[in-house]
Amino acid sequence: MEVHLTPEKEARLQEIAAWQGKGAAQVLEEAVDRLLGEDAEFRAAVREGLASLDRGDYLTEEEMDAFVEEMLRS
Repeated sequence: MEVHLTPEKEARLQEIAAWQGKGAAQVLEEAVDRLLGEDAEFRAAVREGLASLDRGDYLTEEEMDAFVEEMLRS
């Protein structure tokens, strides 16, 4: 796979890499790893949320309002 960056983005990537004492390719690889990990976590949280809804495990609007109100008082 090839990644094409604007000159500005490439320059910034080079700056980050130099600051970290790494090569630009390594910094980019680490960034992609973080993105993929965050995406997997997000998708898992969405699946869990949907499963909770399917089970009927959720707060009503009134319950949520009361919860927020209590948090603001604390």
